[in-house]
Amino acid sequence: MTPLYATLQRRFKAAPLGSLRSQLLRWLLIPLVLLVALNAVSLYDNALDAADMAYDRSLLASTRALAERVAIKEGKVVADVPYVALDSFETDTLGRIYYKVSGIDGETVSGFDDLPPVPANVPRSEAYPALVRFYHADYNGEQVRIAALLQPVYDDSMRGIALIQVGETLDARRGLSRKILFDTLLRQAVMVLAVASLVWFAVRLVLRPLMRLKIEVENRALNDLSDVDQALVHKEVRPLVAAMNGTMSRMHNLIASQRRFIADASHQLRTPLTVLKTQAELALRENDAAAMREIVKSIAATTDATVHLANRLLTLARVEHGSEASSMAPVSLTAIVRQVGLEMALPAVQKQIDLSLDAPDDALVDGQALMLHELVTNLVDNAIRYTPAGGRVALRVERQAAGVLLQVEDSGCGIVETERDKVLTPFYRSASAMDINPAGTGLGLAIVREVALLHRARVALDAAAGNKGLRVRIMFAAAL
Repeated sequence: MTPLYATLQRRFKAAPLGSLRSQLLRWLLIPLVLLVALNAVSLYDNALDAADMAYDRSLLASTRALAERVAIKEGKVVADVPYVALDSFETDTLGRIYYKVSGIDGETVSGFDDLPPVPANVPRSEAYPALVRFYHADYNGEQVRIAALLQPVYDDSMRGIALIQVGETLDARRGLSRKILFDTLLRQAVMVLAVASLVWFAVRLVLRPLMRLKIEVENRALNDLSDVDQALVHKEVRPLVAAMNGTMSRMHNLIASQRRFIADASHQLRTPLTVLKTQAELALRENDAAAMREIVKSIAATTDATVHLANRLLTLARVEHGSEASSMAPVSLTAIVRQVGLEMALPAVQKQIDLSLDAPDDALVDGQALMLHELVTNLVDNAIRYTPAGGRVALRVERQAAGVLLQVEDSGCGIVETERDKVLTPFYRSASAMDINPAGTGLGLAIVREVALLHRARVALDAAAGNKGLRVRIMFAAAL
């Protein structure tokens, strides 16, 4: 990752997103303007080079015209330079012309004697098949461009090299440069405006499906959580629409779950509340203290059962909504099972049930301690509740290659194979369980299933050893 890319990425994360249209226009038009500016500079330089070459060619032509009039007469270099020889060139350039013809020994033969000499470091021009050098100099307070041509001269008595210099002021070149600059900027500005208009229109056209999607979502009814048609947008945006559809599907399931929970809770609570009302009315009409005491005991028992049901309902709601899923951490399943065993020891002793624990010193799983405690409590409570007096309940925790296995086995009535999946749903009770405990809630194993799902664990029910009783196995992934 380059430093520039990393810097841009940090700035994008820190800056608010703002308008997608404006960002697209900025990221398209700003680089375009910069590229057009660089292109304008390049075109301007190329045009100046072409103009300089054209002017230098004309300057060389004038220098050669003068060179043709240089000859040797009577042992001296002479130059027959009428003004008309430079008149056409002066008219073309619209600038002032200066010239100088120097003899073999450097003496001035004709022209302006003080015209600047050729600098020593000026190389010969490779663009023309002539011994010519071009250079800039200051003359009479003005900048001039001078062509210096070495011209061989000879006759029967002598031979040598004469130097012909022709200079012109830069007025014409500067005028042409300004014209080239203005023309280049004008063409580039027109091109930028045209491209900007096309880009704006293209961005507006491309973003139109998003606006249709926005309108379609805004116009939906509050209870409409159906999928949005992915064909409304481009394929690059379809993953976003698919994610929206997934979110709305989860919201639909959550709302349906809440409605189902409210319906089930109201149905389950209606019966004990009706019983409580009936018992209270009987107590009000009863005059016998002993009979009233029995009714009050019934009210207390019904109240306990109702509180137990309400607590189970609240636990199930909390687990189903995943309120604890964000607080996963490595916890000791062994410690939780041992704690639950101690808490349930008294009910086991009261029923003369042999409650045993077989677990390693420590077995870690990723989970939420309170929810795991609720899971183990429900398993052990169900095992003790549906195991007859003198039976056994065995708790085991094993570390295996696939993870950590929790196993609760009892010698109770068991569950027939056809009902083992059904008892994991809320409020379903097997026939054998209803015979033993008619006042049960049917929520214990449903809570176990929801807690296991929250921890991504697998629940399996089968017959205990000797095909008597129930064995519940839950496989957890080991903590990382």
